[in-house]
Amino acid sequence: MAEKAEILDEQAITRAITRIAHEIIEKNRGIDDCILVGIKTRGAILSKRLADRIEQIEGKPIKKGELDITLYRDDLQLKHEQAEALVHQVDIEHDVADQKVILVDDVLYTGRTVRAALDAVMDLGRPASIQLAVLVDRGHRELPIRPDFVGKNIPTSSEEQVVVSMTETDGTDGVTIHKRTL
Repeated sequence: MAEKAEILDEQAITRAITRIAHEIIEKNRGIDDCILVGIKTRGAILSKRLADRIEQIEGKPIKKGELDITLYRDDLQLKHEQAEALVHQVDIEHDVADQKVILVDDVLYTGRTVRAALDAVMDLGRPASIQLAVLVDRGHRELPIRPDFVGKNIPTSSEEQVVVSMTETDGTDGVTIHKRTL
């Protein structure tokens, strides 16, 4: 894959996170009864950054957690005896029942990762609502899933790949589009 274009640099990502934080606070009339749940790996990093920004704005911490939805994927054949997927790792210290759960991921594409995260959250309890925050929405949905909070909409072709780099895992912040080379 060859890099085609840089879409977001470090400053643009920071601005997008700040905007999403304000939108979450506004939509939920504060952060009471809210839990940010990051979808591993980069969604969890974004969730931590959002939590930090929300705390700066609100002056108090928001509840948070992380999900590894690998075994909830519908394209994974690994199942246990009852043919139900198992969550690989859940790190949510708070009960999700009657809470406003805000799922956080880096890129929304087909919607299959979000569907798996929805299943994982519902297995933990019945939230009052589930909202979705993504840094990038690139379209091409296969499922009827729409984000509530978007950092940037990036129209792409199916031959392109959106790559999100985060300092915590990649040494730098940025969002680039890559095109397949022949």
